[in-house]
Amino acid sequence: MNHHALSRRELLQALSAMSVSAALPLSAHAKPADDNRILVVVELTGANDGFNTLVPYGDDNYYKLRPTLGIRPNKLRKIDEMHGFSPGMAGFERLYKNGQMAVVHGCGYDNPSYSHFTSAAYWHTGAPNGGEPYGWLGRLADAIDPQLTPNFLINIDERQSLAVRAARHVPVVFDDPERFGRKGLYQSRALLDKGTGENAGNSNASQQFLEDVAQSARQASVQVRQAWNNYKTPIDYGILSMDLPKVAAMIHARLPSRIYHTAYRHNAFDTHVHQGELHQRLLTYVSDGIAGFMQDMKRIGRDKDVTLMVYSEFGRRPAENTSLGTDHGTANHMYLIGQPVKGGHYGQAPDFTRLNAEGNVNPTVDFRRVYATVAQQWMGADSAALLNGKFETLPVFAG
Repeated sequence: MNHHALSRRELLQALSAMSVSAALPLSAHAKPADDNRILVVVELTGANDGFNTLVPYGDDNYYKLRPTLGIRPNKLRKIDEMHGFSPGMAGFERLYKNGQMAVVHGCGYDNPSYSHFTSAAYWHTGAPNGGEPYGWLGRLADAIDPQLTPNFLINIDERQSLAVRAARHVPVVFDDPERFGRKGLYQSRALLDKGTGENAGNSNASQQFLEDVAQSARQASVQVRQAWNNYKTPIDYGILSMDLPKVAAMIHARLPSRIYHTAYRHNAFDTHVHQGELHQRLLTYVSDGIAGFMQDMKRIGRDKDVTLMVYSEFGRRPAENTSLGTDHGTANHMYLIGQPVKGGHYGQAPDFTRLNAEGNVNPTVDFRRVYATVAQQWMGADSAALLNGKFETLPVFAG
C-alpha cells in the first residue's frame, strides 16, 4: 500500500497553491448548462464607508456624528429626498435613476467581528461565526453545475479567494491574462508544464488526476489569453476598473463561466486617517468601472444575462474619529446592479440614535438574505441548502 498517494481532495487542495487554477478535465464533463445567467461579484476590500457612499443627507444625526467628514447636500448626487451618492459617483447615480440598481440597507450579521480577516472570511463563506471550509460561491457552483463544466467559476485576483473555494469545482484564478500560467513546486513543474506524456498509462490514479487538472489548466490559460487579446471595446471604464474589462472579455468570448469574483484589493477602503478626498476618489473609480461594465454588457448584447453584486466585509463607524477618518463598523450597503434588477431601496436604514456599546449601528438585514436572493432568484439554487439555513429573500428580481 502506498501511504504517500494523495487523495483527490488533497490534490485539489494542493492545486489551490497555484496562482492559476482551472476546472477539472474537459473530457470528463458534460456540455455547459444552457442557462445564460451570470453573477459578477465585486468586493471592496478594507471595509468601505457606506455612510459616505450613499449619504443619508436627510437625517440630521448624520451631520451631528460627522461634523467635518459629512458631505453637504449641495455636493451630493441626490437620488431622493433622503439619500445622495458621493460627488464623483455619476455612474451609480445614473444606474439607480435608470432603475438598474437595488440598494440593500443595513447589511451585516449578529456578533460582528471588527477584524478584516475574520469578517471577510464570514462574508466569503456565508457562515458568520462559523468554520465553513468552502466559499459560498464555490458551493453555489457545485450546486448549480453538478456536471462540473470547465471554466464555470472564475476568480480574477492575485490569489484565490476563499469565496470561490469549492468541494468539487476548481476555479480558474488569474490576475494578468497576458501572463496566465501555472505556478507550482519545483518538483511538479515537469508534470504541470508537459504532463506525463507517453508514460501516462503507467501513472497511478493520483498522478493521472493531477495530469488531467494540469491539462485543463493549460487549456483554460489559452482560452483566457485568447479572450483577452481578441477583446476591444470603445467603452471608458475609468482609471481603475477593478478588473471588470477582463470579466467583460470572458463574457464576450462566450466562455461557459457563470460566476465571477473580483476585488478592489489591498485594503484600499480602510480609511482611518484623512478619509475625505481619498475616499471620494476611490468611489469615483468604483462608480466609473461598474457603470462602464454595465454599458459594455449592453453593447455586446449580454445586459439581460448579467447581475453584479457589490459588498464589503463591514462598514465604518457612523462617527468620524479625531484623525478625520472612520474606524471599523458593522452594517453596510450592498448593491445589486443590472438590467434584470428591480431598482430601489430594500431593507431598513440603521438608526443613528440607537448605537451599540462600541458606537456602531445595529444591522437590520442579515447579509445572507442578499446571498439567498441572488442564489435562488437569479441563479436557481436551493438557497436553504446552500446557506445551511432559510433566509428570507428580497423581491429584487422579477418573476
